[in-house]
Amino acid sequence: MSNSTLTYSPTLIESQADAQLQSIAEKVVNSIRITLEDGLALYEKGTLGFVGSLANYIRERKHGDNTYFNRNFHVEPTNICVFDCKFCSYSRLLKQKDEGWELSSDQILEKLRSYDGVPITEVHIVGGVHPKMGLHYFADLIKKVKEIRPDIHVKAFTAVELDYMCRKAKVSYAEGLQILKDAGQGSLPGGGAEIFDEVLRAEICGDKCTATQWLSIHEIAHNLGMPSNATMLYGHIENFAHRIDHMNRLRELQDKTSGFNTFIPLKFRNKDNQMSHIAEVSQIEDLRNYAVSRIFLDNFGHIKAYWPMIGRTTAQMALNFGVDDIDGTIDDSTKIYTMAGSEEQKPALTTRELVDLIKATGRKPIERDTLYNVVKDYSLVD
Repeated sequence: MSNSTLTYSPTLIESQADAQLQSIAEKVVNSIRITLEDGLALYEKGTLGFVGSLANYIRERKHGDNTYFNRNFHVEPTNICVFDCKFCSYSRLLKQKDEGWELSSDQILEKLRSYDGVPITEVHIVGGVHPKMGLHYFADLIKKVKEIRPDIHVKAFTAVELDYMCRKAKVSYAEGLQILKDAGQGSLPGGGAEIFDEVLRAEICGDKCTATQWLSIHEIAHNLGMPSNATMLYGHIENFAHRIDHMNRLRELQDKTSGFNTFIPLKFRNKDNQMSHIAEVSQIEDLRNYAVSRIFLDNFGHIKAYWPMIGRTTAQMALNFGVDDIDGTIDDSTKIYTMAGSEEQKPALTTRELVDLIKATGRKPIERDTLYNVVKDYSLVD
């Protein structure tokens, strides 16, 4: 561990002459929550080294060198979608269905059966919002998944998908989520959050669920005993204040429910979408954003770098900027970011490759399940 004693570091504070940044550093080492104004100051005035040092301090205070991953695979039932998000390179409208795909239940279950004897712990089911794939269709699918693989954790459906399913089935969010839970669903992914600011959201994805609805669905899920993840799409038309506002709404909900497992910043990629004229932010900004996220979201246990989106090298560097999780093996089963131009055009890593990737940074690879229970400590394995 690079800071094994985790003691107060005057050198860290003196490296920044700005009084507000000094105050923020003092809050961090004393485990005092920073304010919205503090968060904005970190974005506007904190150097990469400064925010990185603070974020790494928090990361090591919470987790030491432990770096988490899981054995999972993704199922994307369809990329046909009733919504037209400007930043999306993945989905196709119904009128473009010849360019898309629709997997049948049998095809999805056959994919699951291909993992017989393989020690995966999670299946992640997300996709486009297809008008013919509704609440009861997916509840039935989850029941069949659990019949084939009772031990597997089903993490499924963004709040955007859930909002549409419940409205179409004419049930409340609580009723819809209970139906899915009873079928065997264990948790929710964090997708669909994008950016919560209402003006920006109307501009880039105005036809899908609102920020209030997204937060409501996750709050209801938490109250039903279904934990979830949270995301933020950054690097498009938002500014730093929008990012802090977004994270503050998540922090406030986490204060109420403690139901979020992890926070995942998602980088805007500009290939083949309606926002391709917007340049992508730099790798430095990626790392700054991870660091500020770790500092601001004091009540989140984990910060995840989704390696298929940012690439293996950036994911490795992020482990020194507050990140303690790099997702899972994925197994070449997600196209959401490959279609948007991510570095990883074949997003699959074996468990051995993930372990080696983490060990190369001097961190400890820990296989986890969806809820961060330790499955295996690979730092004890050659």
